Amino acid sequence: MCIGESLAAAERARAIAAAHPDVAWTAGVHPHDASGFDPVADVAAITAALQQGACAVGECGLDYRYDHSPRGLQRRAFAAQLELARLHDRPVVVHTREAEADTAAMVREAGVQGIVGVMHCFTGSHDLARTALDAGWYISFSGVVTFKKWTDEALLRLPPIDRLLVESDAPYLAPVPDRGKRNEPAWVARTVERVAAARGVAPEIVGAASVDNAVRCFRLALPPSAR
Repeated sequence: MCIGESLAAAERARAIAAAHPDVAWTAGVHPHDASGFDPVADVAAITAALQQGACAVGECGLDYRYDHSPRGLQRRAFAAQLELARLHDRPVVVHTREAEADTAAMVREAGVQGIVGVMHCFTGSHDLARTALDAGWYISFSGVVTFKKWTDEALLRLPPIDRLLVESDAPYLAPVPDRGKRNEPAWVARTVERVAAARGVAPEIVGAASVDNAVRCFRLALPPSAR
């Protein structure tokens, strides 16, 4: 899954997916860039991307840790992209950081409207995770869970096996022992191992479940080589 967290990134992701049949792509506007979100032009561009084969809207959401964009504009851009997901019957990939109350409220409402999504690179609270799960969403863990500072084993056990995803977030968040390097998608295996250890199951179980859940959530038609 190649994430298009900006319109320019979405175009690059589309080109990569066109050259590699086992790659899917998304299109959206990250909350860091919400101050420049154009509710007409950007909605039209994301719509065009969905019509060209983007399998999801996003990465979008709320980030109150850095506040690179005013919070009101973040909520406006997020709401517009949730509406696009609803209109085009696509899942949404959500970034959230230190914006729990507003994220929970918007995810809860999205679930009522039948929108399915993924809480990407999730490091939030158990309450927010349960809100997303209650809305029918998925929880995705990244290399962060391999870091020494990670202590929330219970969170890794919280999602049911059929709502669990594991991701690389490459080129960021390389897992231990390669933390600080440019991340590579293949290193997601280390995150799989970490989540599996916390859940007390074999890595193969978490890996297979993550593939199956991604195929179901994003409605992917993967070639046999990718399974």
